[in-house]
Amino acid sequence: MLRGSGRGAAAVLRRWASGGGQGQGQGSGSGSARPQPLEPSLLRFLVCPLSKRPLRYEEATNELINEELGIAYPIIDGIPNMIPEAARMTRKNPPPAEGSKQP
Repeated sequence: MLRGSGRGAAAVLRRWASGGGQGQGQGSGSGSARPQPLEPSLLRFLVCPLSKRPLRYEEATNELINEELGIAYPIIDGIPNMIPEAARMTRKNPPPAEGSKQP
């Protein structure tokens, strides 16, 4: 999901989609199996599709983290997979639903 609007967001997405002039694509010759990280400028536009809150990028796991809900969205080939079913739980016990009472 994108937060904000206007030409700034569109320009960042176009630049990112075109490889951003960073040697991505054909002829890069890196040959490494290292996961492609998220473009840092995208982080300010991405929000959790469930809570609509900002996400934190975790470089060690290459995931976008929602601390509030305790979920992590994977980044595959530099593209965030923001489908809630694809997210992994980062907590053992999910937070209680609103309106539920703890014994």
